[in-house]
Amino acid sequence: MSSLQVIIQATPISCALSSKSRSSPLEALETCSSIACLKQHHAHLIKLGLSADNDAMGRLIKFCALSKNSDFDYALRLFDTLPQPDAFIYNTLMRGYLQLQQPTHSILVYLRMLQDSVFPNKFTFPCLIRACSVDNAVEEGTQIHAHVFKFGFAADAFCLNNLIHMYVNFRALENAKRVFGKMPRRDVVSWTTLISGYAHLGLVDEAFEIFELMPERNPVSWNAMIAAYVQSNRFHEAFALFKRMRAEKVVLDKFVAASMLSACTGLGALEQGKWIHGYIQNSGIELDTKLATTIIDMYCKCGCLEKAYETFKGLTCKGISSWNCMIGGFAMHGKGEAAIALFKEMEKEGVTPDNITLVNILSACAHSGLVEEGRYYFRYMNQVHGVEHKMEHYGCLVDLLGRAGLLDEAKKLIEEMPMSPDVGVLGALFGACKIHGNIELGEQVGKRVIELEPENSGRYVLLANLYAKGGRWEDVANVRRMMNERGVKKVAGFSVIELEGVVNEFIAGGRAHPETKKIYAKVDEMLERIRSVGYVPEGAIHDLDEEEEEERENPSYYHSEKLAIALGLLKTKPGETFRITKNLRVCKDCHHATKLISKVFDREIIVRDRNRFHHFKDGECSCKDFW
Repeated sequence: MSSLQVIIQATPISCALSSKSRSSPLEALETCSSIACLKQHHAHLIKLGLSADNDAMGRLIKFCALSKNSDFDYALRLFDTLPQPDAFIYNTLMRGYLQLQQPTHSILVYLRMLQDSVFPNKFTFPCLIRACSVDNAVEEGTQIHAHVFKFGFAADAFCLNNLIHMYVNFRALENAKRVFGKMPRRDVVSWTTLISGYAHLGLVDEAFEIFELMPERNPVSWNAMIAAYVQSNRFHEAFALFKRMRAEKVVLDKFVAASMLSACTGLGALEQGKWIHGYIQNSGIELDTKLATTIIDMYCKCGCLEKAYETFKGLTCKGISSWNCMIGGFAMHGKGEAAIALFKEMEKEGVTPDNITLVNILSACAHSGLVEEGRYYFRYMNQVHGVEHKMEHYGCLVDLLGRAGLLDEAKKLIEEMPMSPDVGVLGALFGACKIHGNIELGEQVGKRVIELEPENSGRYVLLANLYAKGGRWEDVANVRRMMNERGVKKVAGFSVIELEGVVNEFIAGGRAHPETKKIYAKVDEMLERIRSVGYVPEGAIHDLDEEEEEERENPSYYHSEKLAIALGLLKTKPGETFRITKNLRVCKDCHHATKLISKVFDREIIVRDRNRFHHFKDGECSCKDFW
């Protein structure tokens, strides 16, 4: 065991950080391409009498510690032979441990460095600060901050930027601001790091205030702010900022492209997503696996499954995330057989499935009513591919069985789970009880779900609706009273439709759109025409359903998706398909009405709700009323 390994095991991390010494950094050159070559070179250096020379040995240690063909144990053995290793060598070992994801050891190497009276240099602290950040070593990080100033690096932008990042990671924004405020010269990295910090903690408006104060911006800073909006589901603001970015002639890189594709996904903005995809293709932006998966996901969730599959098939190298995304796309569109066929193709290609693959396959079976297939793949993935059954897998299988009306089997599965069911698993059974009208079991499970998730309004409304179906109006009133006492508010339903590059958003009964009069006139025309083929609006229970969560004062015929459909009919050509995105589960009334609208107006209407896609055409829906 090397002397360094001994001190790492023996030295407590809470040791006081103190020392005074000197050293200077040395330039390192990689002279070998393999460890075997390096050992030959090492033997040659010994013959030349350079076995104790820091310059020569430092190059070897760097290769052993940091290269792709590294051998860190050999690096430590080389270190052990040196009588007086310098700062460059200590820094190299710190970086090596950090690369091995052993940040605590990086900090302990620094302690050894101080104990040996070796003076740190400006390259010591960035790595060391990152180690504290990764290890969440708050006390040590604060001490390292003091050492940055003690050893004369208070004006070094690289050190200070890393300190800002460290404090952001510690969720200590005041300390991050203090470092930022005292910097003699702030660069784009300083500003962007602080913006990302505020955004990470959900302080998006404050992040934007900092963004607006920036004297200059690069694509990274633009992306930091756009990503902040996207991650907070503030997609309209992301689009507005992107528009401003393009107006300022900022080059669109793959990171901004990925963020904006996610914004397109969130709003169902297919045309915007197609434009960004085209830009990527025409500008030569590298299409790595992550970006390719983001494009596929955008097409899937914007209702353009054909384009998603075309993009997927065009990939020269498909990673597991790309396969999973495409299988998941088939699942949400109710194409269970296609999802299973693609999974079999994935196996033939030698790609090993993971837990996400199983989630997507089970989801595909659930949305297509493929009960036997779901049972089979639940066992198969574990027995053949060793995919361990996790909570989300049980949740998917419970959802599959529950949707199919096999409530007793779903309940038995929950009772036999090797872990306690979470709110997701119980919620799946609860939802199934509502679909099939099992009030007794639904009441038992619903009360447990509300206990586990007391802030979720949907759980209360679902239980109230279950009681309403059984005519238990006093219990309905009690549930609503409980919501009021706990201050639980229902989520407002809204629908979005993108037309001519513009994203239009509607709420139930909303009149904010500039073409409101035309839209409502079109709704009235729609309703009149579908009444002639048998449409009858849902009754009072409709207002209790969790899936709408529309305002009760708005009749069902002015629900947000009907307003969006009306605008779609107004703005598109006869026979043209249009797409709508809704944040909640589409209600029974709107589902029935949309089927009839697709027939009467001879349109294909694609609706994405909270759970899945519905392709309405010729009076039918792809979900076969199984949603």
